[in-house]
Formats: sequence, structure tokens, C-alpha cells
Amino acid sequence: MIEKYQTNKSNAVSIKPYFDSSISNMGLEKYGMNVFEGVFHEEQLTCIEVNGIKRYLTGLNEFAPEVKLLPETDKEAKIKQIRAVVAELERELAANVIEIDDKEFWNKVKLLKPDNHSFWEKITIRVGNEPTFLDPKKDPYDLIKLYAIEAGAFSLIAKSYEAAKKMAKPPKFYLDRIESTVSTKTEYKKLRNKALAELQKMFDKNTNKLFLVAKVVDMDSIQYRKSTPNDILFENMDRHINGDGSEDNKKRAAERFLEVAAMDMETLKIKSLVKDANYHKVIVSKSDGFIYHIESSTMLGRNQTDVLEFLRNPLNDQILLDITKKVEKYWNS
Repeated sequence: MIEKYQTNKSNAVSIKPYFDSSISNMGLEKYGMNVFEGVFHEEQLTCIEVNGIKRYLTGLNEFAPEVKLLPETDKEAKIKQIRAVVAELERELAANVIEIDDKEFWNKVKLLKPDNHSFWEKITIRVGNEPTFLDPKKDPYDLIKLYAIEAGAFSLIAKSYEAAKKMAKPPKFYLDRIESTVSTKTEYKKLRNKALAELQKMFDKNTNKLFLVAKVVDMDSIQYRKSTPNDILFENMDRHINGDGSEDNKKRAAERFLEVAAMDMETLKIKSLVKDANYHKVIVSKSDGFIYHIESSTMLGRNQTDVLEFLRNPLNDQILLDITKKVEKYWNS
């Protein structure tokens, strides 16, 4: 249930549950929930202690390592931004007016020094299944929380939907800025739709290319023969694009399909031959780390890219012809 004080807040920025329906979470993932009904997580700001000195991760510390490591021009801009926010918060919360270009700026700060334990220990976030709205334009404490989240100060909350997707261990929540989150979510949809359109075009007009694309894209390439119905090729590539094939990352799957579909027929044919020739032992990798053509004992290269370039060379047409003849025997069976 959304807390009453949130009803007058803007919904442009909020903290929302992040979940992956493919990852088991005690069954809660089936209902789009992260925690049980009525349960909330509450967390304080992260505090780091170095040489006995405690420093809070606030996103509002110009001396923080992540600021110091920025390129000089970026660092200057970041420091100016931090000081502007700190000055605004000092004015609102402590009636303390400071000019951002004051040489004694941080000596004049009363509340927002990063080591002010009595202030920062009170900054907490409480989150549950319903969105927690932040209104940084009106609420100074929401502004503080916004900068802290973006600085990684709360272990439960990723700084964006895109960041949450990239984390090895998925977070429980993420910071949702409507425009950026919608953009991230629609990025894959646009990519998927483009891949599906390319698939449909091949199915309608170039089934020979569809056969070779399936050979290159699918890990299990040997399942495809010239006799394989086009509907099966279409179905399997559709599943791949939607992340239900050998690549379960949906974005990477769609990108891979588009990458392969953009290849010319010669490249597709040789790549398909190389994959299946390796399976049928027409070419083999030996202990010296190189790939060899069994019939002639010719070294083709160290990896598939080397082999591709070798077989493209007109001087090696005889070897390409031998590989083609032996592999297509399986394709035509």
C-alpha cells in the first residue's frame, strides 16, 4: 500500500521492485512481487571506515574517490553540481547560506559534510512491493536520497533499470526515472521487432539464406538439413530472437540474429560449412592449437575467423571444394 504522504508527490522518480520472472523467488515472481504482502525493507546509507574515519556514501562529496578519478573537465563540472546541491540543501535545512565558489565552502557546511554521523545515520529508505515515490524538486530529503542511490549508497537499490539488468546478482529494487526506464525497456522491443521483420523477410523471399542463418545462429546446427521444413527454421529462429534458444539474454539474442542476417551469402555458407565440418571431423583442432583439414593435413588457422579467411582465398579452392562436398552430403541426406 502506498504511504499517504506520497499521494501528492510527482511520479516521475520512484523506487520500484526489480524482479526477473525466470529466477525463482519463493513463488513471488509469478505475481510481480519482490517481498511478501505487507513486508518492507528498510536500509541506512552505506558507511565506509578508513583509518578510523567514517565516510558516508552520499553522492554529495566532492572529495570522494569516484569524483577524484574523473577527467579534469568532468571533475570540475561534477564538483560544481555537488556544491550547488549542497548549498541548496544547507539553505533549506539549516538556514545556512553559502556561495558555491567560496574557498572555505566545506568549512562553512553545517549539515552535509560526509562525515557528519549524526545527520547521515538518520537517512534511510523504506521500500516494498509498491513504488516509493521521490519528489526531489519539493522534498530536500528526497533529493538527498536520489543522489545517494545514484552513488550506490543503498545495496538493495540499483541506480537504474539498465544497471539492475547488468548486475551479476539482481537487486531487489531499482531507481525508476520514467523516461530512461521506458527507453531501456523499449530498446530490446525495437531490436526484437527489427529481427523478427528480418526473419519474416527471409522466410518470404530467401529461404536459402534462412537455412544458412539458422546454421550459423543455432548451436545445434547439424539438426538442419536441406529437407528441414522452412516452418521449423522460422520457429526456431523466432524462439532464438525471443531469448528461448541457446542465448537466453534476449537483447544479445536479437543482436546476434541481426548480425548474422546482415552477412553476405558467401560468408554465411563458409561459416556454416566450418561449423558442420568440425562436427563431422572433416576439419579438427589438434594439440598444437591449430585447426587442420584432415584429408590434406593442411593447417587452416588457429580459430574460426582464421579458417574463414583461409577458405575465402581463391588459392585454397580445392580444400573449400572438398569440405563443401563432404558436408553437403550430410545436408542433403
